[in-house]
Amino acid sequence: MVRERLALLADFYEFTMMHGYFKSGKKDVVSYYDVFFRNIPDRGGFALFCGLDSIIKYIQELKFTKDEIDYLKKTEKFSGEFLNYLKDFRFTGDIYSVAEGTPIFPNEPIMIIKAKTLEAQLIETFVLLSINHQSLICTKANRIYRAADGRVVTEFGARRAHGPSAAVLGARAAFIGGFHATSNTSAAMLYDLPLSGTMAHSWIQMFDCEIDAFVEYLRVYPDKAILLIDTYNTLKSGVINAVKAFDKILKPIGKRPFAVRIDSGDITYLSKKIRHYLDTHGYKDCKIIATNSLDEYTIESLIRQGAQIDIFGVGEKLITAKSDSVFGGVYKLAAIEDKGTIIPKIKISENVEKITTPHFKKLYRLFSKEDGKPLADLLCTYDEAIDDTKPLEIFDPISTWKRQTLTSFYAKELLMPIFKNGKLIYQMPSVDHIREMTIQNVESLWEEVKRLDRPHKYYVDLSQKLWDIKNDLLNKGK
Repeated sequence: MVRERLALLADFYEFTMMHGYFKSGKKDVVSYYDVFFRNIPDRGGFALFCGLDSIIKYIQELKFTKDEIDYLKKTEKFSGEFLNYLKDFRFTGDIYSVAEGTPIFPNEPIMIIKAKTLEAQLIETFVLLSINHQSLICTKANRIYRAADGRVVTEFGARRAHGPSAAVLGARAAFIGGFHATSNTSAAMLYDLPLSGTMAHSWIQMFDCEIDAFVEYLRVYPDKAILLIDTYNTLKSGVINAVKAFDKILKPIGKRPFAVRIDSGDITYLSKKIRHYLDTHGYKDCKIIATNSLDEYTIESLIRQGAQIDIFGVGEKLITAKSDSVFGGVYKLAAIEDKGTIIPKIKISENVEKITTPHFKKLYRLFSKEDGKPLADLLCTYDEAIDDTKPLEIFDPISTWKRQTLTSFYAKELLMPIFKNGKLIYQMPSVDHIREMTIQNVESLWEEVKRLDRPHKYYVDLSQKLWDIKNDLLNKGK
């Protein structure tokens, strides 16, 4: 594989803007950028944040090599002084982020970058591509995990992914979203993920007959054996030969099969017939695995129909997020500093959804003291603090007459410091811990927010102070 040029992994306008700031005396101006998204994939009730691990590694390793600087020189767009500046480039700013696996909602900052303008500008593309891809897959995975209703789901998508990195990082994101294992050996090694795999139809075809293929496979892999039984005829040969092979190879040595797998046909009908045959021939403990272009809607439908599936293997529709393949995260300037004073900045648009929320901000999640469920998120300016010992009035930032006073609640600040003055100050949890916290976080949400179809809207409100600042900038038109 060609070495990734991560320092150059940026849109060219980022370099031309950096050079422009450098030449115009703005290279040391401190800027505040918000990372947020506008729409939840698949019209869901929430998304899940993922990608922080990649960003941490990128920031720690960010520097320019001689050949990268030589390439920029060949474009004839940059001065010698700027290219010399890049030789010693390092990120020296601050980054705040929500934790991976946190449920997130539109128009709230899930990451804030406070840094010198040139530094903040350079990292835009990598930050967005990391969050957009991995949050998309993590969100999709959790939808599938919830649709499976307690059954095991495994990620089988490597060969359908959009390149090697998408396959590996997608497998990690799927695990964080709730999946139990991956077939991607590289991802399993890199991130210590549970590994799962069976066999392909070609194994069966390599032998003179199906029974010989099954017998030989069981001889090689007698422990937790899985047989693929739909190469020729699932019911008339596949499951019958599987049982014969179990009886011949496993039973004499006191071992039990783990599962049989089907990858085609009417999954509900076949699984019921397979279950009956296995049960009546002494293999009630043998599980049934189903694959074949599954997603949350297909899985939900199969379960509703009574399909006897214990494990779902999900590939292309997960790893490509086929039903809604764009997360849509954006990176927008929210403020700059002038002699230590923070000056809020806003982007105004004819499209209301594209108007940004200015200023350096905090993000609070407000929870009910009665049941611990999130009630709403609240955006405040950086110097505000929520006193959850007193009643708090929140309101819809668009329909401002919609107001609610919270009394029995507690507030949790979601944005954590990750880098301070360019140094990592955050301890990345294990992927197992992140997955566990993700599942707990999602379980705490209202059932109405978790509906796959037409979920309840979860509100992200602004503090009165922040709303006033935004409204004042809107009225001034700048």
